Amino acid sequence: MLDIGHLHQATTPVPSSEPQEVGSSRLNHFGPGYFGTSIKLQPGYTAGVITAFYLSNNEAHPGYHDEVDIEFLGTTFGKPYTLQTNVYIRGSGDGKIIGREMKFHLWFNPTQDFHHYAILWTPREIIFFVDDVPVRRYERKSIATFPLRPMWVYGSIWDASSWATGDGKYKVDYRYQPFFRKIHQLQSKWLFCLCTGLVSASVGLSVPFRRPYYTTIEGYAMGAKSLFDI
Repeated sequence: MLDIGHLHQATTPVPSSEPQEVGSSRLNHFGPGYFGTSIKLQPGYTAGVITAFYLSNNEAHPGYHDEVDIEFLGTTFGKPYTLQTNVYIRGSGDGKIIGREMKFHLWFNPTQDFHHYAILWTPREIIFFVDDVPVRRYERKSIATFPLRPMWVYGSIWDASSWATGDGKYKVDYRYQPFFRKIHQLQSKWLFCLCTGLVSASVGLSVPFRRPYYTTIEGYAMGAKSLFDI
């Protein structure tokens, strides 16, 4: 492992027959705050590949954790990426999920340049931002349906062929590897790579706090197109 300041880079052999996830996490956990990063997605065939920036406390509460996600669902040639936002409370994938998912299409091509994606988590609401435009608000209606426990910050890229693209119709095709996303924040850059054989992954994600000039989505346009709920 190579340590260059905040950047740790590792190369790990990965069996080609198994779905893999590579990514990074911040060592410290956080309470409510503002968490954001700039991402440039890979063009071309990325079906089945999930690129994610998210908060989770699964390390502290395995099987009973909270999670707030920004996920990009891979796509086929000529088709746009889908952005999915998730809020899970007290469990994920166990049939007892409290929360909701929401998908929409972006109003730009996220593969052509870096765009800023962020989560504003306060004790009363969660707001998702794209280039400082609020696109979704999740309001706290009760303690049972809102995450309040500290969470870690993660970035990952992984094989979700069973559901990510066309409800699983289009799978990851490793002929198009490596799959990657570029992360840019402050003076540092990260490259996440999902591939067979050898996987190069970066860990030690740096997430600075940026004070937004608003704390509620009320009065602002959603800014998203083709908005729909699951």
